[in-house]
Order: sequence, then C-alpha cells, then structure tokens
Amino acid sequence: MAISLSVVLLLAIILVVLLRGGSIKAGPAIVAVLFGFFLASTGMADDIQRFLDSIADMVNSIQF
Repeated sequence: MAISLSVVLLLAIILVVLLRGGSIKAGPAIVAVLFGFFLASTGMADDIQRFLDSIADMVNSIQF
C-alpha cells in the first residue's frame, strides 16, 4: 500500500510539473489519467502491480 501511494504521489507531481511547464496540455493529461483509471479496472491491473512490486523490490535490494 505504501509503495502504491508513493508511486501515485510521484506521478501526480510529475504530471503537475509537466502541465505547468507547458510540456503537456490539459487535454492529453486528462486522457492519460482516464486511461490509467480504466486500465486499473482491467485484468492487466494485477500484472502491472506485480511488475511494479518487482521493480520496487529490486530497487530496495540495491546496497550502496
């Protein structure tokens, strides 16, 4: 849950920065948000979650 919330917060910050910087307009940003929202309700949501969890585990296992 904490990883999901962190990813959502990070992506929201990136989206705001892109909107304010003029890199992306409001229309395409809304389409991207709606795409993600509807994608979360499909059968692919579990595969995407597992993929993101494996990336988070890999990053977490890196020792400096």
